[in-house]
Amino acid sequence: MVDNQDNSHQSDPLRRARLRWRARRGLLENDLIFDRFFSRYEHDLSDADVAALTRLLELSDNELMDLLLARTEPEGDLATPDVIRLLEVLRTV
Repeated sequence: MVDNQDNSHQSDPLRRARLRWRARRGLLENDLIFDRFFSRYEHDLSDADVAALTRLLELSDNELMDLLLARTEPEGDLATPDVIRLLEVLRTV
């Protein structure tokens, strides 16, 4: 997804599987978005993408849904360029 030369996440199927499992959420809407996202981008994720996604997955289901649906925008420590860029991609799937 990013023009990073280091795509070590892509080469590790176990890390990809763990991330996909961690993205399973309690809200169906979140699950649908992440399922489409992983179907399109799983093999293209850089380490920066994985780090941003990991930060998003630390949020509660409702906080995450509000971000995914653009009801809110990331604030504070979450408002990094990588998280904002990843959110833009997630919002288009």
